[in-house]
Amino acid sequence: MDSTTSAPPRVGRFPTEIVVAILCLGSFSGALMQSLVIPIQAELPQLLGTSAGNASWAVTATLLAAAVTMPVTGRLADLYGKKVVLCASAAILAVGSLVAALAGGLPLFLIGRALQGMAMGYIPVAISMVREVSPPQKQAGAVATVSATMGVGGAIGLPLAAWITEQFSWHGLFWMSTGLAIIVFALTAFVVPHVRDAHPAHIDVPGIIGLAAGLIAFLVGISKGSEWGWTSATTIGSIVGGIIVLILWGAFELRQSDPIVDLRSTANRPVLFTNLAAVAIGFGMMAQMIVVPQLLEMPEITGYGLGQSILAAGLWMAPGGLMMMVFAPVSSRLMNSIGARVTLAIGAVVLSCGYLVGLFLMSAPWQLMLATLVCSAGVGIGYAAMPTLVMDNVPSSESGSAVGVNGLMRSVGTTIAGAVMAAILTSQTVALAPGTPEIPTHDAFKLCFLVGAAAALLGAGLALCVTRAKTKNASLADAGEPNQAGEPEPARS
Repeated sequence: MDSTTSAPPRVGRFPTEIVVAILCLGSFSGALMQSLVIPIQAELPQLLGTSAGNASWAVTATLLAAAVTMPVTGRLADLYGKKVVLCASAAILAVGSLVAALAGGLPLFLIGRALQGMAMGYIPVAISMVREVSPPQKQAGAVATVSATMGVGGAIGLPLAAWITEQFSWHGLFWMSTGLAIIVFALTAFVVPHVRDAHPAHIDVPGIIGLAAGLIAFLVGISKGSEWGWTSATTIGSIVGGIIVLILWGAFELRQSDPIVDLRSTANRPVLFTNLAAVAIGFGMMAQMIVVPQLLEMPEITGYGLGQSILAAGLWMAPGGLMMMVFAPVSSRLMNSIGARVTLAIGAVVLSCGYLVGLFLMSAPWQLMLATLVCSAGVGIGYAAMPTLVMDNVPSSESGSAVGVNGLMRSVGTTIAGAVMAAILTSQTVALAPGTPEIPTHDAFKLCFLVGAAAALLGAGLALCVTRAKTKNASLADAGEPNQAGEPEPARS
């Protein structure tokens, strides 16, 4: 094969660029599910004939399913091959979307939303698949581009969902996602090559069950703490119980020959600190996605609200998603020149600067859009560097699982962000008039920006704690021995 930059090789029938584009589309579709119901969340109790508390599970179910699925699908991809799992994830997205589209009540709707969350397992597998289909000099850019789609899907989803809901109906959201999932499945099956990347081993079923039980209990407690009360027995029991189950699960996994998550590899300093940074940066990304729309939609009578509709707020946020994609090649160049470790730290610092922009510029929609653009640039840089750092420090036979765990840690960060932002915004409130619902004060929003900036700076510090890879740099550009696709692969540390 010709591995020059001018004529990159084909792995299968289609050029690398086409394959990567399909992986980006599938990852975008999975990430889109996160924000799909936000425009209709307030109307869900009436639409589904249930309470507001029960309707909130429409978001929580997707979050939980995604968190559990990402490391599991990553491991299954290592065992049975990435293309098989990619196609299965796309098929699950199609089924889940169809179920939600046909749902007339809460139970069936939640099943559909949970299946949509499971489809997010496509994302870490797609990121690790890049190594199998790209020449070494293209790998950093391809990883950066696929990683950026996670943020793009979440940002674009809000205005897209708002527009579809206004023009059609809430069912239209899920018919759209059904059609998109079918397209992704067909393109993945037809375009993405089947490479010899399977490493058959025993399926750790008890490990999957233990991981799911611990994560669900812990994340439910975190995500529902503001609603149930942080001092309630239910919240404390859920969080503590989840932690205990995860500790027992970890002890069990360490004794397995084929664990669902290789905790020894995860405990290696480069991987460990990358995953800890993922929590902080995931927190930083989600905080602005929670706070900025609320500021945009707050009534102008408050003196600090900007009185935007849901659709308008989504449109002000949408350029941030595009900014993540724009900065993917910037991240690639940084990784190839200064390494993924420093690139991750730079992305976290830029994210923090975005919050500081928002702290001082929050009196007009364009000002908040500017803050969002800076935050999104930081996320675009950082999100691309994280999977690169992980894959540079684990065996190729564990790349899918390792990237899945990294995705899980980002999900933990976004869940904690939702809980912390809700706690801050409900701790400082004011009523516009006697008898009216209380709303967050201006100072509460400022505090949210400060907390987001601090979390991002913490992520930068954790990134700098990642030890240097034993390759020439921490990027994917250094060639080593051939991978399963026949292309050079970075040397392992």
